[in-house]
Amino acid sequence: MPFWIPHKIKLLILLGLTNLGLLTHLLLGDLKLFADWDWLDILGEGGSALLVMLWIALLLKSRPAGLVTTLLFAGLGCLFFSLFMDTLDEFIAQSPAARWDAWLESGPMPLGFILLTLGIYHWHREQLAINAQMRNRERVFREHRQFDQLTPLGDANYLRDQLELAMEQSRQLQQPLSLVMLDLDEFSSLNRENGQAEGDRVLQVLTQLVLLNLRAHDLLCRLAGDCFVVLLPNTGERQAREIATELQAAVQSLAYKTVNEGERLFLRASTVALMARQGDAHSLLERLNLAMARCKQSTQMQRVV
Repeated sequence: MPFWIPHKIKLLILLGLTNLGLLTHLLLGDLKLFADWDWLDILGEGGSALLVMLWIALLLKSRPAGLVTTLLFAGLGCLFFSLFMDTLDEFIAQSPAARWDAWLESGPMPLGFILLTLGIYHWHREQLAINAQMRNRERVFREHRQFDQLTPLGDANYLRDQLELAMEQSRQLQQPLSLVMLDLDEFSSLNRENGQAEGDRVLQVLTQLVLLNLRAHDLLCRLAGDCFVVLLPNTGERQAREIATELQAAVQSLAYKTVNEGERLFLRASTVALMARQGDAHSLLERLNLAMARCKQSTQMQRVV
């Protein structure tokens, strides 16, 4: 039976075979007297056939056409046909020499169990695949909530999680791990003078600029406001400082134009680099924040002088 046959056709085939079996019994057998009916067998075999038909109805109503549905339907169909033929013997007597009756009663039963077993096996594999997809969707949903709404970057919580994983991997592989923090200078003044919408656009453009100047395996996250952190796997402190200097120069050379007036805004950024040596993600980010605070203070003092 092809897997793509519609459910109505499947039912028509099953009912057609059942009616053919009924006509064969009527043509080749004799009706039993009412007194000869065995009600216990009628209720047991006929009731089982009705339950199997109910299973078939639920199966076809809840599943689309396909391999699993076809195997399950074929298995249940064989069980129903066998039970129905067995029930007919309680109403129609056949000649003791007739062997076809026994084949119709007993033959489809083992075949039905084999098809049901195959169907349940493929259904099991199907459920495992569906469960894996659901777990992936749930993981993506959880991680999606950790992404910044303004930029396509992970937020502070996402950064901490990834930093913990990166530090553990760095210890296992015995590879260096470094961080670079980038903070725009006087961003609050830019917001006041040009509006928050312009400030948001600056952050979006800055995000794209920094990403273009990073390697494929580096991770950029938005820590807070105008503060960004770059996670640099397998990178020593000297190379991290070089990357920080390159990012600072890229921001300073950016010819950013405002939306309304089209005038250029001269952007500057402070950067610090730090190598992850000991401690956890929280203490490492605290050290990075302190280094940025000292860098900002030194920059302000130089400008005052």
